[in-house]
Amino acid sequence: MGKHKDTPRPDDAVEFAVELKKAVDPLVMALDVGSTASRGSLHDATGTPVRGYRHKVPHSFTTASDGTSVIDPDQVVEELSEILDLVCDRSELAGRVRGVGLDTFASSLVGVNEEGSAITPCFTYADSRCAPQLAQLRQELDEREVQDIVGARLHTSYLAPRFRWLAETQPEVMEEAVRWMSIGEYVWLKLLGTTAAGTATAAWTGLLNRRSGNWDQRMLKAAGISEDVLSPILDPDQPLPDVDPERTERWEGLSRAQWYAPVADGLCANIGVGGDNEQTMVVSAATSGAMRVLLHHRPNDIPLGLWCYRIDSKRCLLGGALNDVGRAVSWLETTLNLDGVDLDEIAGEAVSTSTPGVLPFLTGERSTGWAGSARTAFVDVSASTDAAGMARGMLEGIAASYRRVADEMEEAAKDVEKIVAAGSVTQDLPSWLQILGDYLGKPVIHQVMKRSTARGTALLMLESLAPDVDPADHEPAGTYSPQDETREYYDGVHERFERVYDALVAGS
Repeated sequence: MGKHKDTPRPDDAVEFAVELKKAVDPLVMALDVGSTASRGSLHDATGTPVRGYRHKVPHSFTTASDGTSVIDPDQVVEELSEILDLVCDRSELAGRVRGVGLDTFASSLVGVNEEGSAITPCFTYADSRCAPQLAQLRQELDEREVQDIVGARLHTSYLAPRFRWLAETQPEVMEEAVRWMSIGEYVWLKLLGTTAAGTATAAWTGLLNRRSGNWDQRMLKAAGISEDVLSPILDPDQPLPDVDPERTERWEGLSRAQWYAPVADGLCANIGVGGDNEQTMVVSAATSGAMRVLLHHRPNDIPLGLWCYRIDSKRCLLGGALNDVGRAVSWLETTLNLDGVDLDEIAGEAVSTSTPGVLPFLTGERSTGWAGSARTAFVDVSASTDAAGMARGMLEGIAASYRRVADEMEEAAKDVEKIVAAGSVTQDLPSWLQILGDYLGKPVIHQVMKRSTARGTALLMLESLAPDVDPADHEPAGTYSPQDETREYYDGVHERFERVYDALVAGS
């Protein structure tokens, strides 16, 4: 086994995997930087993970009540270095790995000085301290026009208000920084000596013109920056140029690999579970959440509550995002005294008209109202409401947020035939998928797959590295069909949700 006695995960017993000796070449290495961990896994040409060749390093965002949500960018560099050292510095992989790709959580930002070092933390999509600057931009710009140009409305998760916030609160940082980049771009700069933004990463900034694929000059002006402080943009089939071979020779298994610009994890989450066509809508439910459809055309009009991110010259990703899904579940587990009651059991209980209504916006709302300053609200809480009832209300409230996205998706994605759900929340709380299916009034197919986002990153590289190899199929875990007897209940729940939403959030 070369320099290492064994694989990083010698006890890897996941069902969907292939032994190295049976893996179909070319192999690709996929790295994934999420909200709770950095991960890396090796895949063969069918997109099947290679058994044992994976590693994970947990981490967390630093948050505060003022809206702070950051992570140390150099910590992430160290995490991915550790993963590559353990998984890829191996003689048995030499010559077989032809691509290395990286996906990360979207809408991140790191300031870099002349020496190529970070001078800021990595600001994450959940950092909402630029809410005042967002309000200013909404006064200055026609938000509907902005959405038409870049594919997304104005929001605290995008970079125009964040740059304004930095200019107002940390002008010395704006003066010192010579480059601004996503966390993925920064990792590649430190490890490879070069970097670029994948088109999907650029699109998630809210600064990319969705038609031309270039940085949009009007949005750069609104942000208060110039194009020369941003990275060049590469489509998914374009490997990074000018990679320093002296830096990559440390990984024996990557001697023939091409390196690809970082892309947004939402795109990869879709592709990884089969959402690579216009007939499949994917519900992602992890720390944050989303509903997405990969379109093979560019729609002229985008529903007001959604975004439409450019992927390449032919494809775009239409959908809506939720800040708080797994984050809301974690909040329930750490905040409420459930007396040993399992949340999945709560999700599986029969509906009850005594369940309170909940707006699940712990860190603000993205789709469909884009109210970054929105916060969680409980209504219809009485003296008889217990912790389990409040937890059930939160789970129904999360489903309500997905329903708002689904209603708008029907306008622009008319060819959708099936809904696939995936992500850590669906694995931890499979009974919640019945709530979702009942709430949406449509069957929900549960796709359980380890490292599905990393698999999407692998499949994206394989589109150009192994175009003639068909991806392997993965059988779903089950289907949750809507129950007729709950339809009236959830219609009522949604009417209340909309009423409370209009009273507390709309227009904020």
